Amino acid sequence: MNILSSEKRLFMENTEKTKLKKQLSSRHITMLALGGAIGAGLFKGSGEAIEIAGPAVLIAFLIGGAVLFIVMNGLGRLVLDGGDTQHGLSGLVRPFLGVHAADFIDWVYYSLWTINIIAEAVAAASFLQLWFPNIPTWVFVLILAIFTTLINLYSVRLFAETEYWLAFAKISVIILLIIFGIYLVGQQMLGNGVLPTLQTLTNYGGFSPHGMKGIIHSLLVVIYSYGGSELIAVTVSEADDPKKAIPKAIRGVMGRIISFYIIPLFLLLIIFPWHVLAKTTVSPFVMVFEKMSIPFAADIVNFVIILALFSSINSGVYASSRLLYFRVKNKTNAVKKLAVLNKYHVPQRAVLFCASILYLGVVLSYLVGDKLFGYLAGSLSYTVLVIWMMISAAAFILALKKKSSFGKVINLLAIVVLGLIFGGIFFTNPIGVTLLTGLLYLIIFFSYQKK
Repeated sequence: MNILSSEKRLFMENTEKTKLKKQLSSRHITMLALGGAIGAGLFKGSGEAIEIAGPAVLIAFLIGGAVLFIVMNGLGRLVLDGGDTQHGLSGLVRPFLGVHAADFIDWVYYSLWTINIIAEAVAAASFLQLWFPNIPTWVFVLILAIFTTLINLYSVRLFAETEYWLAFAKISVIILLIIFGIYLVGQQMLGNGVLPTLQTLTNYGGFSPHGMKGIIHSLLVVIYSYGGSELIAVTVSEADDPKKAIPKAIRGVMGRIISFYIIPLFLLLIIFPWHVLAKTTVSPFVMVFEKMSIPFAADIVNFVIILALFSSINSGVYASSRLLYFRVKNKTNAVKKLAVLNKYHVPQRAVLFCASILYLGVVLSYLVGDKLFGYLAGSLSYTVLVIWMMISAAAFILALKKKSSFGKVINLLAIVVLGLIFGGIFFTNPIGVTLLTGLLYLIIFFSYQKK
């Protein structure tokens, strides 16, 4: 009996050494999801979206926000229905979509974060070069890679705390922008009247100067911007009491993400003519702070934007390293070595491998130039849509099993809307981006091997 107890205790100790630690609270998970979703899409991509659709970009963000609400609600239901051994998106969709689909969604999601790491790094380098124009991009990417790697290697608790405060910093700036924006709009209304102030939304070509095509085209940037919210699912294995923490985090994230995009954009489009926002070489956030006569406004906002982008890169390395860890830890070949945990229970080799992808961004930035961000955003939009459709499909099948009429209708609606958006983006995305993204999906799909 004692021998059996000793063997059992030894087995449990060895198991603990090969498992990720549950150190993430709901506040960490909430900020982690916000960190993944609020980055270059808001600070850099908002100007591009306004240029594409004009003030009607608000409609695009509302459509994207409504779909996000449904997808995240479905994700929460999948978490509550799942077992204690589930991990990542694959663990949530496997009971409903099968093993092949589970393998596909994990590798597609892994590709999303690896591409996103490059996109955010390119964006961060462009903002850093406003201060140091003579320093090459690769130096900034190297610095970002080193900091991100060290934070992710030490412990998940350090990573979570760092990400919490990085996300807190950028959310604080967004809240400040909203406060300043309301003040400036109020000033305009007192001086010019309510209707003349709101006419900024309809002047210069009307509310939708580029018509429905502009709205559909801007959805490419919108979906890219909202992507990252589903990162919550990756934290299941490291969440303290996931069935309580994750649904709570989802409820907190949905409203905040939508509010942090739509409200600031609405205020910006009232304060400044849309064509001015579209053509500005600085972030629209800088324009508001400068209008408030805040000293060093451009530098302050630029610094926070860099923190926001670093936060998103940080989230990307976390997400991609965990996805890689779970995909290779049960392999029997040399790839399994990527799943080795260090003494802090962090998959250090997976982290190093994923952080090294940042250097690929240097090469691509050199070869493609300023258009790289747009190409990456186009590819990421496809991937976010595919992942959201698979989450909604799994939630739809769960609703069928639970005989939930509301769940069936709402998730089916999400699938239909996502399909329509996918079609719209297909006709507006550069053909090269579409072909390369499609090739990536085919490689992932046909590389699946049955165990």
